[in-house]
Amino acid sequence: MTEKPVMRTAMRRAKPLPVRAERRSAGAPPRVGRRLRGNQNVPSIASLIGASGLVEMDRVAASFGMSKLQAAETSGLGPQALYRSDRSRAAKTQSRVKEMLEIISRNSDWAGGKECAMAWYRAQPIAAFGGRTAESLVKSGQASVLRDYLDHIAIGGFA
Repeated sequence: MTEKPVMRTAMRRAKPLPVRAERRSAGAPPRVGRRLRGNQNVPSIASLIGASGLVEMDRVAASFGMSKLQAAETSGLGPQALYRSDRSRAAKTQSRVKEMLEIISRNSDWAGGKECAMAWYRAQPIAAFGGRTAESLVKSGQASVLRDYLDHIAIGGFA
């Protein structure tokens, strides 16, 4: 009579991770070199508005590490809109830049930071809008539709 070999599976238990001796308190600032979470690393729209109550494109461009020309192109404006003071104060220019900043700040939590949110804004096609990017929607004046879409996603709706 032949015996069948008994198959034994060894259950391995995961070793507990060592407990760190130093624990930071809840109010302690983050360590140097660690990524901040949430909107902590995104410039608030209020910090980019000058004393006159208008968005200053110099601050916007500096906060995202781009030139004024690139910032104008990203928000769908011509270079004259930023280099001429009368056009930089115009309602169309101000509303377009505020729409761009609002959409980027809404998406920064999901994207993982302001740089990733800007990359999403400029390059990620959105299937619900026929593969158009957020940048192209803002340039064509459909920022309110995009904000509604992001609100829908934020409350748990499907994309």
